[in-house]
Amino acid sequence: MERIGESELILNGDGTIFHLHLKPENIADNIILVGDQDRVKMISNYFDRIDFKAHNREFVTHTGSFKGKPITVLSTGIGTDNIDIVVTELDALVNVDLNERIPKKEHHTLNLVRIGTSGALQADIPVDTPVVSETSIGFDGLLNFYEGRNKLGNNDLQKAFLKHTGWDTKLATPYFVDASKELVAKIGFDMRKGMTISAPGFYGPQGRIIRLNTVDPNLNSKISAFNYEGRKINNYEMESSAIAGLSKLMGHNALTVCSIIANRMRKEYSTNYKIGVEKLVVTVLDRLLS
Repeated sequence: MERIGESELILNGDGTIFHLHLKPENIADNIILVGDQDRVKMISNYFDRIDFKAHNREFVTHTGSFKGKPITVLSTGIGTDNIDIVVTELDALVNVDLNERIPKKEHHTLNLVRIGTSGALQADIPVDTPVVSETSIGFDGLLNFYEGRNKLGNNDLQKAFLKHTGWDTKLATPYFVDASKELVAKIGFDMRKGMTISAPGFYGPQGRIIRLNTVDPNLNSKISAFNYEGRKINNYEMESSAIAGLSKLMGHNALTVCSIIANRMRKEYSTNYKIGVEKLVVTVLDRLLS
């Protein structure tokens, strides 16, 4: 087995992995991912106890227990580029011998659940509704850099979407990846389900026009109207595609659940979205660790 070079998997002087500043013993098998650093403390306040904390840049980690079971919450910051760092380094912590710098023979599986906020693309989804991403659509192009991208499945869905939207070939080709069916059933059994788009930006890539026009001003209307075998695209966010895609390629279970804080079709915004997010946090913790 080929040794992984020091420049490819960087460790800090104290043995922690480069960006996350973590060692293998610092994380649990069940990991909640959030974008906002401040949300880490909000979630860990529900823990029975906190045994470990780390903070480097936007990456804040708290590990402890909830109802007697080990749990980690980690902030990723915004965007799939950060998810590339987070998921790759979490996988390395459990599936690479960091001393020998070689992959371990026995694979270790993590459960990664993103709790986020999102904008609805269907007019019938009220704000403050929890939405489960059964399938994530990556507008970001991240998975296109990895071998195995075409083995993620949903090729017919991809073709139908590209044809329906008249996809501009100057943009990255979207990829489509399913969440863990086990986690969908365990956490999101009674929640609104559907497809979710991960955009590589908040403004133009999500169809917001401030001073610059977008290449396709009608894209959001096309997305809202898309229907594949009765399935619709429910929402926009910025991380789920990379979490689902990298996890599938690396052999982890992943799911994204978002609280809808805005309805893009109705131009509505939640009056107090933090209440809905906190309710969702409690629900996910209870169900993930049940």
